[in-house]
Amino acid sequence: MASPLNSTGFSDALVILGAAGLVIPAFARAKISPVIGFILVGLLVGPSGLGALVPSYPWLYHITISDPHAIEPFAEFGIVLLLFSIGLELSFKRLWSMRRLVFGTGAAELIGSGLILGTGLHLLTDVPWTGSFALGIALALSSTALVLPIAGTSSPVGRTAFAMLLFEDLALVPIIFILGALGPMAAAGGWMGFARVGGGAILTVAILFVGGRFFLPKLFAQAARTKSPELFLAASLLVVIAASLATTAAGLSPIVGALIAGLLIAETNYHSEVEVMTAPFKGLALGVFLITVGMSVDLGAILANWGSYFLAIVGVVAVKALVTFGLLRLAGIRGGVAAETGMLMGSPSETTLIVLGAAGQAQLLAPGLASFWQTVTAIGLTITPLLALLGKRAAKRIERRQGDSPEASIPEEGPGTVVIGFGRVGRMVCDMLKVHGQPYVAVEADIDAVKAARADGYPVIFGDVVRPELVDRLNLGRARALILTMDDPVLSVALTRRVRGWVPDLTIIARARDTAHAAELYKAGASDAVPETLESSLQLAEAVLTDLGVAVGPVIVSIHEKRAELRQEIKAAADLEVAPRLIRARLSKD
Repeated sequence: MASPLNSTGFSDALVILGAAGLVIPAFARAKISPVIGFILVGLLVGPSGLGALVPSYPWLYHITISDPHAIEPFAEFGIVLLLFSIGLELSFKRLWSMRRLVFGTGAAELIGSGLILGTGLHLLTDVPWTGSFALGIALALSSTALVLPIAGTSSPVGRTAFAMLLFEDLALVPIIFILGALGPMAAAGGWMGFARVGGGAILTVAILFVGGRFFLPKLFAQAARTKSPELFLAASLLVVIAASLATTAAGLSPIVGALIAGLLIAETNYHSEVEVMTAPFKGLALGVFLITVGMSVDLGAILANWGSYFLAIVGVVAVKALVTFGLLRLAGIRGGVAAETGMLMGSPSETTLIVLGAAGQAQLLAPGLASFWQTVTAIGLTITPLLALLGKRAAKRIERRQGDSPEASIPEEGPGTVVIGFGRVGRMVCDMLKVHGQPYVAVEADIDAVKAARADGYPVIFGDVVRPELVDRLNLGRARALILTMDDPVLSVALTRRVRGWVPDLTIIARARDTAHAAELYKAGASDAVPETLESSLQLAEAVLTDLGVAVGPVIVSIHEKRAELRQEIKAAADLEVAPRLIRARLSKD
């Protein structure tokens, strides 16, 4: 009898957990989405990667997945949990507050891109109209799992993309419903099957909504009263699986039930706790799904038909980016934001694979055609960060062309004080300069922050100090002081060194992360370096000691002693003749 350690299950579990525990943190440290990491892992350990070498090198069996079909059930469960988590974010109140972008621009982008792609595929290939439009709608979807981590939800690009992605997530329900209902009609041939499945599906969805609103609050209330995390997690998974089985029995995809379950729980008081409880399972199960995506990529087929894949990817990205850009401009969105959002939304989505699978089950797409576009989607997911970078560069060029030039905003007689970086620290510094009547000019590389600051009356210009020509045009030779507030230790040190070599007598005050960074800034030539962690830590310590009842006098003495100790550390690290006077020490002495 074979040892369990040599079983396929143990080997596959080793690969999956190894990917989650080793590969994904490495991608996270490099600020690359784990989605791409899982796909690349699947490509590496799949039949087209190291798996092809197992007959020659048997030891590779333990770091490859020998039976890709064995993990497909876990991959399907990952997609169910992904749609469930999307439903948790789609509360009806949130949808209503963003209804114009969601149901206006979002709907126009999905339908417009789907129609253009579907028509093009029908005219260029022999795919029937039903299959080509199903394929067009699938490719028109964009990746929620990639776009939101890259853009966030607070920036103009993030808010715009989030609204459009919300509609796409909602549209999954009718899309999969229609494709699922077309399956029996395609098999049986007739509208009676379509009507029967459609009627049953509508009834099932209605029962889920009505029953969920009545049953779910009571279920989670009972689970919450037990104060048992295990019971709460079990109740959450029970709801997801039960809803998925109900929609599956009605002839729909199980992810429709998962999405409905998420929507219903989002309206309760327990959605935050449910989201936290299910997040680890969702992440790991989604990773399994993405590994199967990577394993489905046939490197040999890509190399043999690289021209077709290249044209397919370029065509999809170009159509979606142009449609998104045009619609956002018509909606009054700025050119830079529209361009960056268009590029970010250009690639297909992980949900594209779901729709392709539903279209294949409905016999609307041939297996070979579906496999081709699955590979295109996997490649498109992998290049999404590159598209985001191209979008940012395009946005900067557009905003630079439309906005003010740095020369037009800097007085010839000198800018007074130049503040580089207009975040929360830079804004506070500028406020204090304004209070005391000191002229200043601020420089910021984030065009959205520049627009908002100008609207509030701040003299802020758009520019990236990474470019040497911009620093040369700031007229620092006539400036009274340079203040560096950006949170980039390497850039602040390099800029300090460069400006000090050019303007030896200029006062340079820089924001430092800690004492080590402050020492580097002093070495580079800073007049003053203010360690933010140092002062905030000392003030916190002073506050907590006085609140605990310690006498104010000894507390102040100990704070001054600690500050003096840190001054000596900075002096030694920076090889200074005199210890730098930290800001609070200077004020207390004066």
